[in-house]
Amino acid sequence: MAKAKRIDIMVAYVRESGVRLLLPALMAAVRRGAVITLLTGRNFNLTEPQALYLFRYYLGDAGIMKFYQDTGRSFHPKAYFVHFDTYSYLFVGSSNLSASALGGAVEWNYCLDSRENEREYMAFYQTFQDICQNHSLLADDEVLQQYARNWRKPGNISFDDWLKERQDTFRPRGAQIEALYYLSQTRAEGAEKALVHAATGIGKTYLAAFDSQSFATVLFIAHQEEILRQAAEAFRNVRNLEDYGFFTGKQKQTGKAVIFASVETLGQVKYLNDDYFAMDQFDYIVVDEFHHAVSNKYRNILAYFRPRFLLGLTATTERLDGRNIYALCDYNVAYELPLFTAINRGMLVPFRYYGIYDDTDYRPYRPVAGTYAAHDLNCLYLDNIRRMKQIVSHYRKYKSQRALGFCATREHAEAMAEFFIKQGIQAVAVYSNAQGAFTDDRKSAVEQLIRGDLKVIFAVDMFNEGIDIPALDMVMFLRPTESPIVFMQQLGRGLRLYPGKSHLTVLDFIGNYRNAGMVKGLLSREGQAVYGEGEPAENEYPDNCWVDFDLQLIDLFREADKNRQSLREVIKDEFYRIKSLLGKRPSRMELFENMTASVYELCLKHAKENPFKHYLAYLVELGEATPTEQELVGTIAEDFLQEIAATQMTKVYKMPVLLAMQEKNSLKAELTYEDVLAAWKKFFIKDRNWQDLPHVHSKQEFQELTDKWHLDKIRKMPLRFLQSDFIQTGGIMAIHVCENLKPYLRNEAVAAHFRDIVNYRAMDYYRRRYMGKIK
Repeated sequence: MAKAKRIDIMVAYVRESGVRLLLPALMAAVRRGAVITLLTGRNFNLTEPQALYLFRYYLGDAGIMKFYQDTGRSFHPKAYFVHFDTYSYLFVGSSNLSASALGGAVEWNYCLDSRENEREYMAFYQTFQDICQNHSLLADDEVLQQYARNWRKPGNISFDDWLKERQDTFRPRGAQIEALYYLSQTRAEGAEKALVHAATGIGKTYLAAFDSQSFATVLFIAHQEEILRQAAEAFRNVRNLEDYGFFTGKQKQTGKAVIFASVETLGQVKYLNDDYFAMDQFDYIVVDEFHHAVSNKYRNILAYFRPRFLLGLTATTERLDGRNIYALCDYNVAYELPLFTAINRGMLVPFRYYGIYDDTDYRPYRPVAGTYAAHDLNCLYLDNIRRMKQIVSHYRKYKSQRALGFCATREHAEAMAEFFIKQGIQAVAVYSNAQGAFTDDRKSAVEQLIRGDLKVIFAVDMFNEGIDIPALDMVMFLRPTESPIVFMQQLGRGLRLYPGKSHLTVLDFIGNYRNAGMVKGLLSREGQAVYGEGEPAENEYPDNCWVDFDLQLIDLFREADKNRQSLREVIKDEFYRIKSLLGKRPSRMELFENMTASVYELCLKHAKENPFKHYLAYLVELGEATPTEQELVGTIAEDFLQEIAATQMTKVYKMPVLLAMQEKNSLKAELTYEDVLAAWKKFFIKDRNWQDLPHVHSKQEFQELTDKWHLDKIRKMPLRFLQSDFIQTGGIMAIHVCENLKPYLRNEAVAAHFRDIVNYRAMDYYRRRYMGKIK
């Protein structure tokens, strides 16, 4: 194969192991100028998406993939055509493209030489050509992405079989291959930053190590030192280097090719200067657990460094405080594999969820900023023997070998461990700096759990993220579910594959606490709690997952629905939650960045209640407007701002023109064509903005365009559609505002609101572009 001029493969299914086996020969052939065609089937999910991505990632445009598409005929061929200048070989028989079929399995294949059996060979090859040309579908990126999104692990492959195929850690496998392909694609498009949102268990740290190999210097940021140590091991294995160091509270290494840094240390302003690191010192920066990146110390780091590429990794895209992590990468999500999709694809085990009615009465206690006080939860739990007996009873009912219970407080964890021990069940409480009679440190407790010396760990926060115990077969939710992120993190702790493990048992003890009804949506909508939505349909759950609620909970959920706040109150509460979070009144952009995703979706669905539509008026309504802002109400300036807020933005053509109007604390009354052209080119060269321009197919093509082309597009698109009572376009000047508006252009409040509107509209556009891509 390595010396072939062309290779055609037609098989019923393709496995990652098979592509990997042939890949060296295929790549050698491609380097010699060969074109490889792969025609395969899609029936019964036997063809693995990662096999196709592996083919595409390494062979590029020289690898053509097609899916058989003829519902009237079955598809079971196994044929390999290897073409040379004047002759060809055909290997035909019983081997599909898998390592077992091409290696250890009993298979019968026959080789035909076109020089010796020309008539027979041509019969086979003409059939291949007919199927390829007339009965197949080109598997371009869109088709391939759709196939991967809908793919399910075949039922005849056990989880233990899956684990055996994944033992080689030091080369890309499974979903890592898919993610690597899309990361390479987004960089080719000009992206300078991207997010990978993928469930626990696919190996995101190894993914980053593989993706970083073409970059000389790397900074890896995480919030736990244990994660940094694990990451260092992964990067050392993949990059085969010893030139790495740590920047933490104890170590301050700066001159290494790869640095693993604690955000708590590096995020301090005193370390973000040339004495420690140059701004451009790192070509590639990885931010692990990217949902933390909106916190101040992460923002300090991201604001200081200027890498060639920034990669954010996360298993969850929501935060406890609602802050928007997508905005940090301009909604460039290179790859997504949410938790429930990972279950469907067999990368995680399915769950069996039991919602258990708990008659503990939470009504005397009110949550503050969405969270119950630790003291209040201790009052509810510590002496609640009835509740503890209920928990033990259900634990025994489902026969766990290794369980993890999530508790509200340290005292709660210790009380649970003590009670279980008294019932003859070996248990321990784990939390930071634990010193109680029934506690142990995390490492020791996990080792005992895996050995079987312990049956249950009761934890406080420490196992929510970053640390996995694949051997877990049960998780118990023993505190109120107060946010989607915590619920999904806790669920994800136990879903890793492990030998002999068929599923995870989830015991959720649900009382009449605030947001109790949230769980219904979380179990069926990839962790998105949706206000006002109905009951989830049974088929919305992941494959092979069970969900069972006690009957009393159905009544509890209905009562909670009756007492739900009005939408206006929900948005108002969200505004003041964000104001409290920021310590100041939020701008539009800050409201957008910090608003919970489900609340923002509601704003978009209900225009009358949407504060972004009339933000100045909304501030006045809440009594949050300044005296200067109040004076703008009813003026031409308010009308002008309202027009900018409402202008159509199906593309971003208007954005560079609006950006060009801004000065530090004022707005320009006029713009020359040179002003607009400079702003236009600066805007569209950034990241992937060029993709919005018509008939431009690459960033390089954009850079080769003439000023005449740009000016022609500027006249036809933004200038034409910005024409209004407030803005005149054309003539000697590209833009000039009407005379009545000019006195307001020096008003700092007007300029600030204008800038805020433009920033918000740009980010919302990126959001809409991303949402359109994933639907």
